[in-house]
Amino acid sequence: MIKTIWWKEGKVYILDQTKLPHKEEIIECKNYRKIALCIERMSIRGAPAIGIASAMGLALGARSIKVKTRDEFFKELDAIANRFLRTRPTGANLLWAIERLLNLARKNYKKTLREVKYILEKEAIRMLKEDIKLNKRIGKNGLKLINKPVNILTHCNTGSLATGGYGTALGVIRAAHSRGRIKKVFVGETRPALQGARLTTWELLHDKIPSVLVTDNMAGYLMQKRAIDCVIVGADHIAANGDAVNKIGTYTLAVLAKHHDVPFYVAAPSSTIDMRTHKGGDIVIEERDPREVLELLRRRIAPPNIAVFNPAFDLTPHKLVSAIITEKGVIRHPDRRKMVRFFVPGD
Repeated sequence: MIKTIWWKEGKVYILDQTKLPHKEEIIECKNYRKIALCIERMSIRGAPAIGIASAMGLALGARSIKVKTRDEFFKELDAIANRFLRTRPTGANLLWAIERLLNLARKNYKKTLREVKYILEKEAIRMLKEDIKLNKRIGKNGLKLINKPVNILTHCNTGSLATGGYGTALGVIRAAHSRGRIKKVFVGETRPALQGARLTTWELLHDKIPSVLVTDNMAGYLMQKRAIDCVIVGADHIAANGDAVNKIGTYTLAVLAKHHDVPFYVAAPSSTIDMRTHKGGDIVIEERDPREVLELLRRRIAPPNIAVFNPAFDLTPHKLVSAIITEKGVIRHPDRRKMVRFFVPGD
């Protein structure tokens, strides 16, 4: 299994995804600031992986706090947490991870600062191991929807590189491949950062899963030719009604799938599901550096002075989603009532 991020002897190590597939380079992070920059620069990306990175970053930051009183410690810890919350505003997993560690720290408020720091470190490492287990459950649950050999279209990268390991949508593909249920995986290149072309193909080749790279604007043609049996994507943020925010271009695929009667599946851990956000329109959509659109592999491809619009994500309404696959089970044709039944304790 590909290792994306790990903790060793008080340092965090990150596989630099901006260098893939041409070079496998590891970034050594001795402080939380470097991890925050890795998230912003997309050296590590994918909602679950960003959640883990932010948790490890907060734990690493806690180790560096040199104060004597609890109040001073928690003030600095909150400042570090806010630094991570500013890195990528759309993903639900980042907020979930930061809140999980802050709540744990406050729960252990009366313990020594040294003990609190140790507790945060162990929890961040636990979250990495936990994510891998959850992803494998997602893969297993996805088999309920893939009961025969199929051609799948996927978008962006949702594998080991985007998670603690194994993957969400790509985890379902891995599970299906292990059962002989994959004919071919069609991988959209995923402009403008080319996560599909650079990262997903690299993972599929690593696992010897039959795959074909296509440009993003070929999806409609493939569905028109009945070459696609289903679409499987991940998500960065899922609202309480089942609306899903994912990499830009996902909504286009969902509309095409609906028109061509192709099942459209979203695979994500429950940490991506935000029951406090009622609908997808309430989710902040991050806009990224115009250079991602103006340049290709650091070479300018557009004329000077052209305006650029570069949203990193788009919103797929729940009515276009055939099913959401989580570690807890499969929610077919999601709506608020079904989501509450799955994810709200006591309902």
